[in-house]
Amino acid sequence: MRRGVRIGADVGSVRVGISICDPDGLLATPETTFARDAAKDRDIEQVLALVDERTAIEVIVGLPRSLSGDEGPAAQAARSWATALRRRRPELSVRMVDERLTTVDAHRVMRDAGISTRRSRSVIDSQAAAMILQVALDTERTTGTPPGVLVGARKARHRGRGKKEDSA
Repeated sequence: MRRGVRIGADVGSVRVGISICDPDGLLATPETTFARDAAKDRDIEQVLALVDERTAIEVIVGLPRSLSGDEGPAAQAARSWATALRRRRPELSVRMVDERLTTVDAHRVMRDAGISTRRSRSVIDSQAAAMILQVALDTERTTGTPPGVLVGARKARHRGRGKKEDSA
């Protein structure tokens, strides 16, 4: 398992939930929530400031797919956000991981803890980000390979075919 702090992001249309893990990559914890700012990307700047502050090696972004695995507008928005983050900091590893049901699970955890979900939506977003990051950490520990798909990675070229394409 690679050593280093990782940041998890649950990108929504209103908020971006943020989580962080310890340098050994064992435990993800909810950190904060940033207001989504699609117009000026202030949320992306806030995440990059946290990357710098914590000297994070990677950002894990949840990819909200439907139960069937299809991608809708929310998945496209998350991909666009992850791509914008990577463009701002090309040397930063940004990975997309499947986040099916994490928000539902976060609601359940909060409800089981006796916390009103109506009053704590920002907490739910950071809890969902922690669940996304924890799944990524557990996957890497189990498989020995980084989870998900690297944003901005190039697909292998095939002889006689066109130019390289982005994989995420």
